Amino acid sequence: MITISELASEKIKEMLEQEASPDLFLRVGVKEGGCSGFSYGMGFDDELNEGDQALEAQGLKVIVDNDSIKYLRGLVIDYKESAMGGGFTIENPNASATCGCGSSFRTAADAGKPAEAGEC
Repeated sequence: MITISELASEKIKEMLEQEASPDLFLRVGVKEGGCSGFSYGMGFDDELNEGDQALEAQGLKVIVDNDSIKYLRGLVIDYKESAMGGGFTIENPNASATCGCGSSFRTAADAGKPAEAGEC
């Protein structure tokens, strides 16, 4: 359902090691907002909620909430290095439109709730 590239996995594992908490996992989700209607959320968590679904990708425990799953099927998380530094990138086959910042999208079936102008 979600693919994490080898490089992204290495970066996430490095970040988890710095947290020094064996109970942490990667939580990936979607919320309404952003300049296109939905925005991605990705971070570490140690609490499971009702309806969460657990996945494994590149040896990482990944949790997705039940409401976000329909927007994240086929999602690819990668890490890209550039002259300005590095960062995570998201490729979502469900997105019919994305914003310039790459952290906001909408689907053909659901436009979400775009944020006010200037908020991305």
